[in-house]
Amino acid sequence: MSNSVFSELIGLSAGALLLTSVLTVWHRSQRASIRALAVQGFALAALVAVVAVDRKDVELVPVFLLVLALKGLVLPWVLARRPGVVGTERVRIDIEDESPLLNPVATLVAAALLGMVAYAVTWPLVASSPSAAAHAAPVGVAMVLIGFLVLVTRRRAISQLVGFLALDNGIATVAFLISGGVPILLEFGASLDVLLVTLILQVFSRQMRATFGDTDVGRMRELRD
Repeated sequence: MSNSVFSELIGLSAGALLLTSVLTVWHRSQRASIRALAVQGFALAALVAVVAVDRKDVELVPVFLLVLALKGLVLPWVLARRPGVVGTERVRIDIEDESPLLNPVATLVAAALLGMVAYAVTWPLVASSPSAAAHAAPVGVAMVLIGFLVLVTRRRAISQLVGFLALDNGIATVAFLISGGVPILLEFGASLDVLLVTLILQVFSRQMRATFGDTDVGRMRELRD
């Protein structure tokens, strides 16, 4: 793969990852945020495929398949699954107003500022390396920071879980851009941990809905004596 083609594909993948990160924090609908997270999983898989082809690294092929299946399909499906909910209740959940701590404009401004911070922090790396992958590394750091923003500004358990997964995608993005990826066994172990955490928190959110009628984590204060 020529350097120009590699740079363009890396740029497209990184741009899709950054855009979907902004969409996860901008959308007020949980279902829309989950869709953005699914697209982000596909974009991350595309990034792995580009790195694998450029490096001619066959070991990254199973990593690509794992990322595509888990982050693009399985995890978003687990988050979007609402068993036992029918009729008007399902509609209510689909359009559930997240009521974040920041309004949409403030959220976009905060995401832009975090992106600037990410570029400032990683500037020494970008300046010292001619690689297109290293130049895209600030995107991964920005994804981590935006994931934290989702965690601290959202009140519902599912939306916070979306932020956690977006943060994890950011860490994976940095790893693939800087080091060309991680061994398949390490990636499988990390992915399994993320899947287990997602399943546990999904069950927890359902219990919250059954107990309090919604998944606002602020309702947990009612459990105090």
